[in-house]
Amino acid sequence: MELKKASKKKVKARIGLSGASGFGKTYSGLLLAYGITGDWTKIAVIDTENQSADLYSDLGEYNTLTLQPPYSPERYQEALEECENAGMEVIMIDSITHEWSGEGGCLDIHSQLGGQFHHWAKVTPRHNKFVQRILQSSCHIITTVRRKQDYDLQDNEKGKKEPVKVGTKEETKQGYEYELMINFEFINDKHLVKASKDRTKLFMDKPEFVITSDTGKKIIEWCESGVDEYKLALKELQDCNNLDCTKQIWSKYPQYHNVEEFKELAKKKNHEFNKDTGQSTNQG
Repeated sequence: MELKKASKKKVKARIGLSGASGFGKTYSGLLLAYGITGDWTKIAVIDTENQSADLYSDLGEYNTLTLQPPYSPERYQEALEECENAGMEVIMIDSITHEWSGEGGCLDIHSQLGGQFHHWAKVTPRHNKFVQRILQSSCHIITTVRRKQDYDLQDNEKGKKEPVKVGTKEETKQGYEYELMINFEFINDKHLVKASKDRTKLFMDKPEFVITSDTGKKIIEWCESGVDEYKLALKELQDCNNLDCTKQIWSKYPQYHNVEEFKELAKKKNHEFNKDTGQSTNQG
């Protein structure tokens, strides 16, 4: 434990786009991604939506990775790593709904195990690991998720229970949006969005609007307006003079485990101190 003064650090964007089919999630996500990086070639789309990302190839030379069933949490993580290793700066997962309710997704896995409540003990950790993988990525991440009509059983005038429409809900595990920096909800097929979650305070309680590349520019400016945490992490690792310190810094910054410079320095430190201790930090 370490008590220290609060300070805003540079961060990677974690943005969610949720809405019904045809509301513009993929197109808006691409515009957001371009606003963030300014380079189409540094954008990758992990596509589970029947190659819908290819429909907008006239926008620029971005990259796509088509993900086919089974849509297990682990296959999504493999796709993320593939994009990171290719040097992408922004990764859009379009969509994460399949990880939850698609063929081979969490609901499917739970059903195959027997569908009993106690079977969630085997499924939930796999989903949570997928969410953490998104949060710890070295890239900016945009995720899309479908919304569907939600119902609640309520008493009618005859005192009997009947299903009543109570709005829409995201087709993924409840609570996902609270892990994000910003969550934009599409409110109609005119591509209008509102912020249902916004840690940046750039869009919260503001009128509905249409996402453009300028939206991404605003977000990246906010992300960059702080202390560079990666440089701090790199300096802390460089200053380590023993194996325990190296292990501690490696564990402290899991979000940089796939950054080549950080990984190589950790390996170098590990090998250097391992000569004397005969231990390993298991980096890389």
